[in-house]
Amino acid sequence: MKVTVAQLNPVVGDISGNTGKIADTLSLCKDESTDLVIFPELFLTGYPPGDFLERPWFIKKAGEAISKAAELSKDYPDTGILAGAPVPTGKNTGSGLYNSAVLIHNGKVIFTHKSLLPVYDVFDEVRYFDPAPDVRTVRFKDEVIGISICEDAWYDDGQGSNRNYLFDPVELLAGNGATLLVNISASPFYAGKEEVRHRIFRNHAKKHNLPVVFVNQVGGNDELIFDGRSMCFNDKGELVEIFPPFRECVKTVDLDAGKAVAYTPQDKTESVHDALVLGIRDYMKKSGFTKAVVGLSGGIDSAVTCCLVKEAVGSANVLGVSMPGPYSSKGSFEDAHKLAENLGIEFMVIPVSGVYSSYIEALKEAFAGCGTDTTEENIQARIRGNILMALSNKFGHILLTTGNKSELAVGYCTLYGDMSGGLAVISDVPKTMVYELARFINRNYEVIPQDTIEKPPSAELRPDQEDQDTLPPYGILDRILYYYIDEGCSPDEIIGKGFEPGIVEWVVRAVDRSEFKRRQAPPGLKVTTKAFGMGRRMPLAAKYEY
Repeated sequence: MKVTVAQLNPVVGDISGNTGKIADTLSLCKDESTDLVIFPELFLTGYPPGDFLERPWFIKKAGEAISKAAELSKDYPDTGILAGAPVPTGKNTGSGLYNSAVLIHNGKVIFTHKSLLPVYDVFDEVRYFDPAPDVRTVRFKDEVIGISICEDAWYDDGQGSNRNYLFDPVELLAGNGATLLVNISASPFYAGKEEVRHRIFRNHAKKHNLPVVFVNQVGGNDELIFDGRSMCFNDKGELVEIFPPFRECVKTVDLDAGKAVAYTPQDKTESVHDALVLGIRDYMKKSGFTKAVVGLSGGIDSAVTCCLVKEAVGSANVLGVSMPGPYSSKGSFEDAHKLAENLGIEFMVIPVSGVYSSYIEALKEAFAGCGTDTTEENIQARIRGNILMALSNKFGHILLTTGNKSELAVGYCTLYGDMSGGLAVISDVPKTMVYELARFINRNYEVIPQDTIEKPPSAELRPDQEDQDTLPPYGILDRILYYYIDEGCSPDEIIGKGFEPGIVEWVVRAVDRSEFKRRQAPPGLKVTTKAFGMGRRMPLAAKYEY
């Protein structure tokens, strides 16, 4: 059988536009004698559609799009269409919707539904969908297709994860006589996930001695980034086709004639870099922004952020702003200026020392008898945040924040200051990974000034300030944060891994008491297994002990 894999980038909510992509794809491959064109999970609505699914008018439009696709299919009588869409259950109980795969051929429509509904991390599908009442194959031409939808194939992820599923849908499909297994997905990216997916779908093919086609969405939707990397395996579990990461691709594959190809995972740092670039580009495009503004401190976080947005939207669409204050070093200003020159972006200088002095004078009486502390440091950060937001308002640029995951985790950031903005680009990137990204960006020639990479990191909000005056060394901090946030370990378990008890206890307290700050942060792009955002739901007004 010849299948066309349509690894495409739908827009959430744009049902008519997404339906148009189906028409365009059919037209594109009409001369290739393809049997079946396969699109990702919930392709008609885009994924994740969220509470759009609770709007009756939205579900009606999705139904109309299915009818439109059915009419369109009559113009391609030899080709089937397989795409994801929400479909009403017709029942008065439960959520009232199925997450469905819609197989359309010559005007006829057959539905199969998702069985395993994930409710972990960023997923909450039980909120919107009911599980399939049964697991069944579909006969199409000379094949019996076992269609699964994303999580249906993750009953066993090969990593010992226990999600308490009662059955394996893929095993049932194979047992029901499937001759071809197809999985349509909207599987979000995190660093290293491509290898997990490769293992899962290779194992399905080997276990059941059946060819497997995995079709994944690509693109950025809010916090989530979808990397594509669709794959086809033969009945021996050999990879016969892998699609490119982070870009759309439509390609026809002859499953009967495919030869095995080598699988080489993308370098982790390169993968995170490319994911962030795509996340920025799509967030701006789908939100209606064409230009971005970034505050350039001369530090590594703002430098990496600026390089990523320049890669995403081009140098002509980026404004870098230096705002030297009373404690800014000459070297930091020069580094910011040099970075802007290297990137070819517009560069603006707005000194803030005078504004800061005015603030201090205005607060002099109110602060009488009080010593200087972080309040004065935060005032500087908030002045800069206000200036950047003023530029955003005036020119319509989106303001990108530059705080990394390590800082956000322990609250080393200022509400309404450096946290002000529309998108937190590197909020899921630990500080140690920020340095890895900087070295990757400079792999061919110096883009980020070497001084920026080599100098000790500092907020420069007081004389001779360095991050390590307040924080543990980032190499230690990031490892503790990984165990506490990503792995969910208790402080005692982390201490048992060889970390100093006092440091672990400080980090854990800092993370917990900073939850309220992160709740007010802009959305951030997810690139690790556990990001601050939609996948982390911790209470704010809480008291608990470990």
